[in-house]
Amino acid sequence: MQKKKISLKDLTDTNLLLTITIVVFFLMYIGAILFQGGGFTKPQTFFNLLNANAALVILSCGLSLVMITGGIDISVGGVTALISMCCAVYLDFHGGNVFTSLLIALGIGLAFGIFQGALVAYLDIQPFIVTLAGMFFARGLTTIVNTKPFNVANKAFTDLKMTRVIVPGMGAPNRRGVYVDAYVELGVVVAILVVVAMFVLLRWTKLGRSFYAVGGNAQSALMLGINVKRTRFISHVLCGLLAGIGGYVYFLHVGSGSAAHATGAEMDAIASSIIGGTMLTGGVGNIVGTFFGVLSLGTIQNIVSSAGLDEAWWSGITRAVMLCLFLVIQSVVMARKKKA
Repeated sequence: MQKKKISLKDLTDTNLLLTITIVVFFLMYIGAILFQGGGFTKPQTFFNLLNANAALVILSCGLSLVMITGGIDISVGGVTALISMCCAVYLDFHGGNVFTSLLIALGIGLAFGIFQGALVAYLDIQPFIVTLAGMFFARGLTTIVNTKPFNVANKAFTDLKMTRVIVPGMGAPNRRGVYVDAYVELGVVVAILVVVAMFVLLRWTKLGRSFYAVGGNAQSALMLGINVKRTRFISHVLCGLLAGIGGYVYFLHVGSGSAAHATGAEMDAIASSIIGGTMLTGGVGNIVGTFFGVLSLGTIQNIVSSAGLDEAWWSGITRAVMLCLFLVIQSVVMARKKKA
């Protein structure tokens, strides 16, 4: 039986962008190993990449859901800062416990998601304006809760923060020749579970197919019997819920409250989604691509730091170049789609 050859024309827009994202990430990481070596050859370097970006992975998943429906949410960074400060104040100044602080984080995220989703979906207000207001509101509330940054001293929380999940067989000897186990933080486990859950949602559920349909063509989706307003509302609610989870994972990583926390996180999440193949026009996107988009941004930052370019603008310049590259690729894909 003759095997059928698969060409680029046979790939859907989503799969094509996903393939490009994964290939670019592996080329970057292999290039870093070949030309810079050192820490990039150690498995823990990759795990540290996950540790540092676990919260961003979760926030980016939420952005991807909204962007697939043709919307946007730029409030997630402010919501993350608000969650960190509220949980920190609750744990240290009010004798709170870890479980209740988690509920507070989820409640804040859901509140923003429900309110913003209602304004966008049912009052037909532009999502950029609504979530811009949400970002300012969250940042303002953060400074009202507490103005000074501080580290959380709650013992139960610090114990949870210091918990490590050992990755068997991936350790390496340190400079003294002592074998050190490779590890990931709890936030990485949560981030991976979120990626799997959102992948299943988009790939194998009616709601996921509705997201793509609404983002691709809202009028056609309406004619197919899809409740467009409810679908957009649910996407913002899920984004808010993931902002709550991501905000707590971020808080668990930094272990402090500060009004300056997660500054620019919303832009990084949008950039990660775009690099991962999610199109700003809606209807195209993949959660696995978003995951690799986050890793690509983190890898670029590590490469720049390893090259001795510690000035902040170098990281910004390289990210901008990478984002522009993927925007050009998306434009080519759109032109290919229109031609077809």
